[in-house]
Amino acid sequence: MRHLILSAVLALGLTVGHSGLSISAAQAQGVNQAKFNSDGKVNIPTDWRQWVFVGTPLTPNALNGGKAAFPEFHNVYIEPSAYKHWKKTGKFAEGTQIAKELVLIRKKDKEEMNKDGSTGEVSGVGYFQGEFTGLELTVKDNKRFAKDPGGWAYFSFGHKLPYAKTAKAFPAKSCNACHQSAAADDFVFTQFYPVLRAAKPK
Repeated sequence: MRHLILSAVLALGLTVGHSGLSISAAQAQGVNQAKFNSDGKVNIPTDWRQWVFVGTPLTPNALNGGKAAFPEFHNVYIEPSAYKHWKKTGKFAEGTQIAKELVLIRKKDKEEMNKDGSTGEVSGVGYFQGEFTGLELTVKDNKRFAKDPGGWAYFSFGHKLPYAKTAKAFPAKSCNACHQSAAADDFVFTQFYPVLRAAKPK
C-alpha cells in the first residue's frame, strides 16, 4: 500500500522529505510549469497563442537607422496561471512563462510603401502585421536557473516555420543584463505591456 501511495506522489511531481510531502515553488503558487527534457532543453509550448496577450512592441528598421535590434512586431503572451498569480499579487511567480512571437511588418509593392516602411491601408497609414518569423520564451525558475540573474532563462525556437520543438537556454549574458537594467518589473518589460500594467494590484 505504501508503495502505491509513493508512486502516486511521484507521479504528481511531489517530493518526500523527513517532514512529509513538499512541492515545488511553482506548484505551490498554482502555476503551470514549462516542460524540460533531461538535456536541459525546454519543449515548445503547444498553445502559446491561447495564453493571455499582454502587448506588441515595435521598433522598425526604418525608424532606427536601418539597423533596429528588434525590427519585428513582438506579440507577447503570458501563461494563464502565471497571469492569474500576477493579477492577484503583482509578482511573477516561480514557473512563470512568457512567450514572444515575432511577426514581420507587412510589405506591399515598392511603389505602395513609404520610405519609413509604413503602408497605406483602409484604416490609414501605419505598420501592419505580416507573417510569423520567430518564437521565444522566458521562464522564471530560481531552482533550475539559480546562476542566472533573477532566475530567468531565455530561449529561442528559431526564426522560421515550423519552429523547433525544443530550445536551449541562451547564456545569461545574452539577455539578463538588459532586462535587469531596463525592465520595469522583475526582468519583465511591463512598461510595454498595458495588459499587465492594468492587471497589477494597486
